Amino acid sequence: MRLTDEEKKMLDGRDGPSVRKSMEILVALGDIYDAEQMVPVASTHMPGSSIVVAGEAGLRFVEEMAEHVDHLAAFTTLNPSAMDRAQWKELSLRAEEVEPQFRLTRAYEKMGAISCHTCTPYFIGNVPRLGEHVAWGESSAVAYANSVLGARTNREGGPSALASAVTGRTPAYGYHLDSNRKGHLLVKVTRPIKGFFDYGNLGYHVGAIAGDRIPVFLGISPRATPDELKILGAALASSGAVALYHAVGVTPEARTLEEAFGGAPRGESLEIGDQELAQAARKLNKAKTSTVDWVFLGCPHISIQEFGEIAALLEGKRLHSGVDLWVSSSPATKALSDIMGYSKIIEAAGARIVCETCPVLALTGSIAERKGFTCITTNSAKMAHYMPGQFNILSHYGPLSQCIEAAMSGQWRR
Repeated sequence: MRLTDEEKKMLDGRDGPSVRKSMEILVALGDIYDAEQMVPVASTHMPGSSIVVAGEAGLRFVEEMAEHVDHLAAFTTLNPSAMDRAQWKELSLRAEEVEPQFRLTRAYEKMGAISCHTCTPYFIGNVPRLGEHVAWGESSAVAYANSVLGARTNREGGPSALASAVTGRTPAYGYHLDSNRKGHLLVKVTRPIKGFFDYGNLGYHVGAIAGDRIPVFLGISPRATPDELKILGAALASSGAVALYHAVGVTPEARTLEEAFGGAPRGESLEIGDQELAQAARKLNKAKTSTVDWVFLGCPHISIQEFGEIAALLEGKRLHSGVDLWVSSSPATKALSDIMGYSKIIEAAGARIVCETCPVLALTGSIAERKGFTCITTNSAKMAHYMPGQFNILSHYGPLSQCIEAAMSGQWRR
């Protein structure tokens, strides 16, 4: 791989051991994937922000890096952590469990990372431009950055994302290259789709077929909202390994079908209608019981628009006895919800707004055991997919209105 004189100096240790180690990681990664050069990155989003993901080894690595780094070369935001710093006790966590997470967050903050702890950094200020190179982790955020924003990133792990944050570089391979951003699979959506539930089902069905290929959607409305495109990418990345999708007339690199495929053969084609969407929903409804004890909304994190929708459905109502309803978001979005009065309505109904974390990245085994949660009720295809395998917590899965109704009645009505 060809390095610039500046990059060679970083590799030689001119800027200290943490910069040198970061360049060693990036050079090794570039060699593995036959990258010809590095490219500057405008921002990073750090996937290894939860102690559940980082573990003791990851914590030591970040703390060691922070010893010799007092600022990062790229604007950096943090993915969700293992807890809500403001209310970890209320979530039934213990001091010895959360102390490693506090240490991990402090190490990132020491280097200058923004401890927003969200999987939707594009909603709170980390918004790369079309064609801009970034180094992001978190599968749903990567899909949004590549697809909806037209930025360029691979699916980075914790060490490589931190190395890019420290150096401001990443090796140019994969989705950083024009040649690797063209569609592979044509997906014809044969009936109008609208709302979080439809888009989640669409993504979940297609992701399982696409694997790591790039699907090109034909038939998605140009009025698709950021939240709908957010859950589409999250579901694609859950059942499959999709990091980039195109939607003709919607996403910036697919103004036409021809542009999305770049003149390449279209290969496999499939059609998605009522039957396929219903099939995806059935696969995600794994809970055998109709009893509801834990309703979770916010995977990916709730936007301000979703806060408004949830508040409208909860206004004047009260949760059923024995049901917990968690609404999960970033601290920044929650602050705006406070201003709009949505938080007051949601909390008056008995729900809890939980920031900085989510069940996939939290100490969920401990939380579920101490609170007696036996299943999870959610409108998120991603959450419904991961919870059974990761924590042996089965899922009720349905649209937002059905989840809210279940929180009121304590029963899941199929």
